[in-house]
Amino acid sequence: MAGASSPASLRASRNRQLGKETIYSDLLKNPKGLFAFALILADAILVGLIIAYVPYTKIDWDAYMSQVSGFLGGERDYGNLKGDTGPLVYPAGFLYLYSAVQNLTGGQVYPAQILFGVLYIVNLGIVLFIYVKTDVVPWWALCLLCLSKRIHSIFVLRLFNDCFAMTLLHSSMALFLYHKWHLGMLVFSGAVSIKMNVLLYAPPLLLLLLKAMNIIGVVSALAGAALVQILVGLPFLITYPVSYIANAFDLGRVFIHFWSVNFKFVPERVFVSKEFAVCLLIAHLCLLAVFANYKWCKHESGIIGFMRSRHFFLTLPSSLSRILTKEHIVTTMFVGNFIGIVCARSLHYQFYSWYFYSLPYLLWRTPFPTWLRLIVFLGIELCWNVYPSTPASSGLLLCLHFLILVGLWLAPSDDPYQLKEDPKSQIHKKHK
Repeated sequence: MAGASSPASLRASRNRQLGKETIYSDLLKNPKGLFAFALILADAILVGLIIAYVPYTKIDWDAYMSQVSGFLGGERDYGNLKGDTGPLVYPAGFLYLYSAVQNLTGGQVYPAQILFGVLYIVNLGIVLFIYVKTDVVPWWALCLLCLSKRIHSIFVLRLFNDCFAMTLLHSSMALFLYHKWHLGMLVFSGAVSIKMNVLLYAPPLLLLLLKAMNIIGVVSALAGAALVQILVGLPFLITYPVSYIANAFDLGRVFIHFWSVNFKFVPERVFVSKEFAVCLLIAHLCLLAVFANYKWCKHESGIIGFMRSRHFFLTLPSSLSRILTKEHIVTTMFVGNFIGIVCARSLHYQFYSWYFYSLPYLLWRTPFPTWLRLIVFLGIELCWNVYPSTPASSGLLLCLHFLILVGLWLAPSDDPYQLKEDPKSQIHKKHK
């Protein structure tokens, strides 16, 4: 009969309606989700007001546009892609991204600010999604994510590439929460192609991959990430490979002492010395090893115990599957990145975006009382808003970082795994 719906289509329609009702009911039952949505709306209004009434600060935008213009003009030697702040030091994903930004905005600041305002809200939405799903931070503390003067400035008044890199990084973390490891690694690699600071997340992420998948899965996920880097850099790798690798992945850069936010109290001759850099690198590696052995792999009896128990994943009954908890995934990645921040040779003002969005989570992972968590958060924000930084502000920032690190060390380690029945097993039980 014409116009009649089949039973299958009616069932599908009922399922869609039921799904919508479930989403709405979950929102109503979850005040944290509603509060997060309200924060996004309020911050969107604030971002609009900032763009409209606060003067733009010229720092790197003109340099970005000069470097992009050279690329679009056919230059493939990375050593010749320069701006008024110096040569290009970011991987090729940066060039593709800002070429698109230049095309969308005509290279003009005001439309670029609007674009970055949208980016800010998208990033905030992703971060709030992570916080709501992990349920570590109380609902009222989510507002801390919207209260940073410096972060608003980094996004909509300075237009740094860090904003895109961190948005992609947070997107990859959201995918990891749902165990989309291969897709998440592609997005993660895309973030690295914009700015290399994302690699601070690489050591804890590798550990999570080893926990979540067998060796074949880990190798294929890493291969996918590597392929992204090869494809992104291909035009430069086939023309001037040495210049590209040397400039885009320069791990030995020496930053200017004046701009350092975290080590301004260190004499400049020490700050620029190779010995200082080596000491920080050793501290970084040691802290990663200690946290990996005694915190992240505590329930596997340390790193050695974890590697010895790898066969467990192959012998687990098919009706069960061990999956990582969302809290363990986020905690491991945020703490691993924070260790890199503590040991960073120099933090410039835009680098605050590298870890600001993890601060409430990290603070609520410590055993500190709420009043101390808030004081530490506000103290760090104060240090990042001192311009130019002083020995006192840098010293205070380092002390607050160490305090958080100590709190994370003292915090109890939760079980990283949850046992979940295989859907096929559930179906089999239902039929029985």
